[in-house]
Amino acid sequence: MDKSVVRTEEAPAPFQGAPYNQAIVAGGFVFVAGQLGLRPGDTEISGDVARQTEQALANLAAILEAAGSSMENLVKTSVFLSDLGDFQGMNEVYAAKVGDRPPARSTFEVSRLPSGALVEIEAIAHL
Repeated sequence: MDKSVVRTEEAPAPFQGAPYNQAIVAGGFVFVAGQLGLRPGDTEISGDVARQTEQALANLAAILEAAGSSMENLVKTSVFLSDLGDFQGMNEVYAAKVGDRPPARSTFEVSRLPSGALVEIEAIAHL
């Protein structure tokens, strides 16, 4: 199976030059690396969980578009929260962005996220 790398300037580059890509297209699917609430070109994450979720989903949408897909084609997401108490704030923004046919989703509380982020979202979408 062939795979191709997806890269867009409309979303942050891999975190601190780490060895991964924003996304990979393979087998008719787009596999998007975890996205933080970091604006392209910024070096620091700020805002509450709602604001960070909004930006993480904007990054995700930009990457999906660059791959030839869209938020409507999401089939699975994983949401990582540094505090599960932020679930409601994240979920309100998330629900507004994933449409009326949301993907399957897992949500986890993790002990820490890069740069002190409150949320990180990774995804799989079809082309």
